[in-house]
Amino acid sequence: MSESAAQMWKTFVASGLPDVPDAETPYTAWHFGTGGAMADELADLVLAGRKRATAGALWSYEHEGEPIPEIGEYSVILDGSDRACCIIRTTAVEVVPFDGVSARFAATEGEGDGSLAYWREGHWHFFARELAEFGRSPEHDMPVVCETFEVVWPPNP
Repeated sequence: MSESAAQMWKTFVASGLPDVPDAETPYTAWHFGTGGAMADELADLVLAGRKRATAGALWSYEHEGEPIPEIGEYSVILDGSDRACCIIRTTAVEVVPFDGVSARFAATEGEGDGSLAYWREGHWHFFARELAEFGRSPEHDMPVVCETFEVVWPPNP
């Protein structure tokens, strides 16, 4: 876990805001996308209030042995240099086929022009690269984990 993530979590817990978890509450620290410039761009969208959702291929979660997000979980979001940017709390999780991702979800994810067409094209290419690393290819009915979240720290990003 990055030192800046641990420091941000400590500051968040000590903030005295209502409904803040205690120091023993588990959290994860991660970045959107593949890191680097992509992580910077997506973290900036979160901080700007435009991005409030993210999607991942269920097959990738399974391949990596990672559980899918659960409602109420906290995550420290890192930029492309592994510096903490904000803390999010998961508010909804749904697993749907790739072709079943809604226009509303695509808009909530907040990337590009916010359209479903943009979401499908960008995520198809992203999933193709990611899944190729372990010998799979995207499919129109592949399960996609659609996570919606809220920023809980800083209070006014």
